[in-house]
Amino acid sequence: MMHIKTYLENITSEEIPAERYTSLGTTTSHLHKDKKAHKDALLTLGDEIVIHIHRQSMPVVNYSSVTASANVAALH
Repeated sequence: MMHIKTYLENITSEEIPAERYTSLGTTTSHLHKDKKAHKDALLTLGDEIVIHIHRQSMPVVNYSSVTASANVAALH
């Protein structure tokens, strides 16, 4: 989900606010957190991304593997 956030920020040059996600204190590097904490963080981040998209009235973009960036796959 963080890759999606980063990708959208790169193509729109806008930061997607993620205060609720950040306040949970759970990221992918927190291996000691339980499954529910990671699930809640994932759903919260997804919700914040969707809210941002709806507020910006971003147009729907049809995805094509031909236009995919090699950098997106290399972020992990």
